[in-house]
Amino acid sequence: MTSSPAPGTPGWLALRNDQAALALLLDEGPLTRNRIGELTGLSKPTAAQIVARLEEAGLIRTAGELSAGRGPNAVTYDVRLDRTLGVAIDVDETVLRATVVDARGSQRPVATVALDASHPRSAEGDVRRAIEAACTAAGVEPAAIVEIVIGVQAATDPAADRLNFTDTLDGWPMQNARGELEAGLGIAVTLENDVNLAAIAERAEGAGAEAPGFALLWLGEGLGLSIDLDGTILHGATGGAGEIGYLPAPRTAMAIDPDAEDLQELVGGSAVARAASAVLGTPLDYAHALDALAAPGQERILPALAQRIAFALTPVIAVLDPSLVILGGPTGVAGGAPLADAVSAALRASSSWNPTVHTTGAPADAVLLGARHVLVSRLRARILPD
Repeated sequence: MTSSPAPGTPGWLALRNDQAALALLLDEGPLTRNRIGELTGLSKPTAAQIVARLEEAGLIRTAGELSAGRGPNAVTYDVRLDRTLGVAIDVDETVLRATVVDARGSQRPVATVALDASHPRSAEGDVRRAIEAACTAAGVEPAAIVEIVIGVQAATDPAADRLNFTDTLDGWPMQNARGELEAGLGIAVTLENDVNLAAIAERAEGAGAEAPGFALLWLGEGLGLSIDLDGTILHGATGGAGEIGYLPAPRTAMAIDPDAEDLQELVGGSAVARAASAVLGTPLDYAHALDALAAPGQERILPALAQRIAFALTPVIAVLDPSLVILGGPTGVAGGAPLADAVSAALRASSSWNPTVHTTGAPADAVLLGARHVLVSRLRARILPD
């Protein structure tokens, strides 16, 4: 293994200059040698040496030319993004969504792969299909993929390489899933809870961008929670922090749903369907309940649903006392700001806590967006090692 140059030596200075230039190219896009020198504060000869070293190492390429006025056009250079790519994957109960990611975070198509319940599944099989579909959609070779980040509906324990609290990963091993994937694919793998990835998206581009910390309550078919502490996700000792769907429903909730045994049954997709059906007087499944929640007249449904959500949030708020609660997932999106306001009112009426409650501000595919942000960081670290 080649050791890093000693600090203060010419080799160390050259390495730092090269990394500074690569960071600029990643952030700014194609630049000329003179512009690299200007932005780094280095001389033109030093900038020329940097470009020569990076080009010889295959880290940058000629990107084009820039008009220099009366003289010859100046050549621009850019990072070779095509050699260090990743794939972000969201493993849902019925579909895989995947997209290719580079170290600049460029947008590429999202590929969707249906999961056929009649065919046997495996972790490697699912992930291979997702990678192939994403690469085909982006027009890149799978051989260029060096990292993948996978959002799963499970608690992930990286130290033990174990998946917990899941019933949606048919055919996946609960022990050594990451190890088996890395051995089979020859690619670095990160497994992360899907709601934690959605919280990363909220921090980067959503409602949590300016908050010192927040709790993201994911409301979908299932129920999940992610806790952001000043930009750091709280995982817990075994990755199980936030698995509140398994908590018993409080006795005080029996008045609105005596059959709900845990918070999942009180606030999950089937509970939303029951609440909407009772208010509207017609049987609805979860999908149609979401339609009703997003349609004019939603105010009829909001009080009953907000009360359920307030029951689920009370133990979270009692322990964490967050300044901000974000309502995400399909129910949070459908209910929007009116649901957030109704939940805030229900919390004030039933408890002594009064956090700010907002609906999600992350774009669609929040889990995939969070995985993309993690991948950009990982890919940049490969290009710009410490």
